[in-house]
Amino acid sequence: MIETAMVMAAGHGTRMRPLTDDRSKAMVMVAGRPLIDHTLDRLAAAGVRRAVVNVHAHADHLEAHLKARTSGPEIIISCERDELLETGGGVVKALPLLGDDPILICNIDAVWTEFAPVIPALIEAWDGEEMDDLFLLAPTSDCLGFDGPGDFNMNRMGQLDWRDGSTAPWVYAGVQIFTPARAKGYPQERFSRTVMWRKTIARRRVYGLPIPGYWMHVGDPNAVKAAEAVLAKAEEPRL
Repeated sequence: MIETAMVMAAGHGTRMRPLTDDRSKAMVMVAGRPLIDHTLDRLAAAGVRRAVVNVHAHADHLEAHLKARTSGPEIIISCERDELLETGGGVVKALPLLGDDPILICNIDAVWTEFAPVIPALIEAWDGEEMDDLFLLAPTSDCLGFDGPGDFNMNRMGQLDWRDGSTAPWVYAGVQIFTPARAKGYPQERFSRTVMWRKTIARRRVYGLPIPGYWMHVGDPNAVKAAEAVLAKAEEPRL
């Protein structure tokens, strides 16, 4: 059982403007709830007990909201007020808070509908003997809010390779299982987690799990509206 998660909530949310003029991206409202609550509620439903949340932009506002939550995982703040460290440096800074066991790492702009519980499926698929990283993946052909070339190719065993051409069929869907010890030795400075991923891909220890649902990357105001429409449709009673 994985009981700790790191929630990446420190970004400026530049592409979300004007919605982020007075709040962090994590606090942008989608279907009546801040993005970060979508993430934390999913984690709570999966049995995660602790969530380390890094903060930077509009940190006071975000922290006040987190303190006011009355359910879900225990919240622990990793403060990046002085310097935004990006995804890699943010994990390194949070290492003293994360423990030694495998953790989930979650992006707050990943929202989905599901036909089976998504995070429990990822946890069930984790095999620490074979894997250094396990990524939740979405097909580039069927998702919302993503228009890039894709990230990964995946073989029949679920092993991943980087895109080797102009496009790839799978995109990282914003949730990962990761062992904190792998971040030790990296500097506490600005860098992307892709630096770590490249090393594990070279060792053939990176795997993927297709999302049992429909993934939405909520990265700009148009994606907010589109995601709200999908979520409303998903909640309609079936006759």
